[in-house]
Amino acid sequence: QVELVESGGGSVQPGGSLRLSCAASADTYTRKWMGWFRQAPGKEREGVATIYTGGGNTVYADSVKGRFTISRDRARNTVYLQMNSLAPEDTAMYSCAAGTMWPGSLDPNRYNSWGQGTQVTVSS
Repeated sequence: QVELVESGGGSVQPGGSLRLSCAASADTYTRKWMGWFRQAPGKEREGVATIYTGGGNTVYADSVKGRFTISRDRARNTVYLQMNSLAPEDTAMYSCAAGTMWPGSLDPNRYNSWGQGTQVTVSS
């Protein structure tokens, strides 16, 4: 069982930035796709970005390309989501998830371990 702990959420004004972190247990970080997903009230869960912890391959949703960057720190078993140029429509609960698949996917059904989530609110 993968243990995932997210941090870094908060409130920010439009145009601002936040960095989310997802720390995984050491024995389950290796060779996994670790993704960030978000869910706003009344909406379905949406895949944002995912990264392969082995080779660093990435997949992004079109809605965040050029604004969000996913990265990994293998020494810390941690995945990050740098979010820039945030807009009100980015407001959601952001969750980290891990799964084994190839190629990488933003389909949440492909992930079998989930963190508790961290809230991101973008408003003026």
